[in-house]
Amino acid sequence: RGGYESASKHFNPADVEVDVAGRSFLVTGANSGIGKATAKEIARRGGTVHLVCRNKERAEVAKEEIVTETGNQNIFLHIVDISNPKEIWKFAEKFQKEHKLNVLINNAGCMVNNRELTEDGLEKNFATNTLGTYIMTTALVPLLEKAADARVITVSSGGMLVQKLNISDLQSGSGPFDGTMVYAQNKRQQVVLTEQWAKAHRNIHFSVMHPGWADTPAVRSSMPDFYERMKNSLRTEEQGADTVVWLAVSAEATKLPSGLFFQDRQPVPTHLPLAYTQSPPEDEEKLMEVLEEFSQKFKSVSPG
Repeated sequence: RGGYESASKHFNPADVEVDVAGRSFLVTGANSGIGKATAKEIARRGGTVHLVCRNKERAEVAKEEIVTETGNQNIFLHIVDISNPKEIWKFAEKFQKEHKLNVLINNAGCMVNNRELTEDGLEKNFATNTLGTYIMTTALVPLLEKAADARVITVSSGGMLVQKLNISDLQSGSGPFDGTMVYAQNKRQQVVLTEQWAKAHRNIHFSVMHPGWADTPAVRSSMPDFYERMKNSLRTEEQGADTVVWLAVSAEATKLPSGLFFQDRQPVPTHLPLAYTQSPPEDEEKLMEVLEEFSQKFKSVSPG
């Protein structure tokens, strides 16, 4: 929280005092934590917000809260499990026919501490954090390409700074399983994805960010020891969401190059000095190829 408090002294409040009525935003993992705080701030500014959540009951409660607190009726709910690639493809296909989209916010994520497989045989963290983010984005790029001032923001984590991209074991099948390190590896992959997408799609502004350590349900459940030690110095959910909101609504964000990694409204390096976490370009290209192969496996061909 201290980091946020000192950084926020230099924020320009006018950056986020904007009316985004008529613009459409999709937020994954929007029923709690940073996702919900982000959705609420966008709703306050008049945006049309699509909440993509896994749990219907919790999602309906979150939607109700957002509508009540902001008075914005343009809040829509979609129930999708981001760890299920077939579901994402199906959702995206339908969404493209029915809605427009200006900003995609990839916030859904998980940190499962034991190696667990989804019904498709995918390791759960990889399926949600990496493949789910990849499919949601690539499936919606055609819709974003049609929009004015299109943006994609992915919520990563500073944890990725300890990891070098490892494409040899994407599903953490060899050696002992450490959920925290697997999560950090997935978050490194999201940074690489953002950089690669920024090169491939010039008319969409891509960014990835570290929200700082915030007091969210996810941190409480997946990192209980860390939470107990740090709970008095964690950021609020709103502070964690601040840079996401800034990247989503401010005109300042898109004056900076596409593909950068942000913390507290500033681009920051994606590698620590002497950490040796840089990877060769061919590894980064290989990651994209492998994810594309994976994603196509789960894409059902519609009749006609």
